[in-house]
Amino acid sequence: MRYRRLGKTGLMVSEIGFGAEWMEKKSAAEVRAVVERCEEAGINILDCWMAGPDVRSNLGAALANTRDSWIIQGHIGSTWQDGQYVRTRDMDLVRPAFEDLLARLGTDHVELGMIHYVDDVDEYEGIMAGPFIEYVRALKAAGTIEHVGLSTHAPEVAKLAALSGEIEAIMFSVNPAFDLLPAAASLDDAFTFDYADELAGMEPVRAELYATLEREDVGLTVMKGYAGGRLFSAEASPFGVALTPVQCIHYALTRPAAASIMAGFDEPAHVDDAVAYETAADDLLDYASVLAGAPKHAYFGQCTYCGHCAPCTAGIDIAAVNKFYDLAVMQGEAPASVRAHYHALDVAADDCTACAACEPRCPFGVPIAERMAQAAALFA
Repeated sequence: MRYRRLGKTGLMVSEIGFGAEWMEKKSAAEVRAVVERCEEAGINILDCWMAGPDVRSNLGAALANTRDSWIIQGHIGSTWQDGQYVRTRDMDLVRPAFEDLLARLGTDHVELGMIHYVDDVDEYEGIMAGPFIEYVRALKAAGTIEHVGLSTHAPEVAKLAALSGEIEAIMFSVNPAFDLLPAAASLDDAFTFDYADELAGMEPVRAELYATLEREDVGLTVMKGYAGGRLFSAEASPFGVALTPVQCIHYALTRPAAASIMAGFDEPAHVDDAVAYETAADDLLDYASVLAGAPKHAYFGQCTYCGHCAPCTAGIDIAAVNKFYDLAVMQGEAPASVRAHYHALDVAADDCTACAACEPRCPFGVPIAERMAQAAALFA
């Protein structure tokens, strides 16, 4: 296992991390088996955002004898209310939820205290000017968290956090489907850039974010590196070709400032699939030629989240809705985190008027009005 410095935190983290979301609904024995395989492979960073008491307790039991060998990203603002996950900024709920996380993980501190899931600029500014950040600062002063981080899917929020001087690490969603958006609205011109160039052809706001993170020495831990598994299937991928876990990992870890990818593991074999990256030959790492050689006809009907359909007459962020819909349907049952991301949108799919004014602007022929109806039904 190779290790990288996580920006200004100075923490040395394994390139492959453990995103523990898939440990929800697993037995204590199943969780322990995955944790042990991670430890055998040299994985030393764990992300735990989940609010459910069982998964927290099972992880704590699995880490009981090896806690000191782990770097934990523990999230602040993820709570359990009436039997379900709720993201909140209500300090009367935030404090006991974070205390519960520590208690169930069997620790008195976490190395990274992550301000949980901030995707709106106004919300970010409110957090940084109010009682939430004061609580985070108090936790750091007490040594309960060693470094302050933030998780987000919004590049605008991530950039503000990177420039704040206070946020030392960012957890951000990174994969080719989210990054490599076509710069042109023509199928003849789309996806013709050099995928091997780190930032060439990338959606400009995301490219600027990665450059900012590197310049400010703010470490990047990657989530959604597999796009919920969508990239493993030629039928589901927006590119019409399948990538391997190793190729997805290589893409994520070649972004500027990237230190570790929080890969999701459902069983020990999935740990092996990810760790294979560490010894993979160059030809197995190569995602660029796979994507560059993808058939153009495969893009037709597939949302690439390019945003050329905008503006929506109802104000819907169509690309975001489609992204959350695709992540949800890949799992069979929409994960609570994806549902929360969707419901946090200011305008959602059920606001669609089915006017279809967006559809002629889509270079890939996506039936957008139909997709909005499907998303509204799924997330109802």
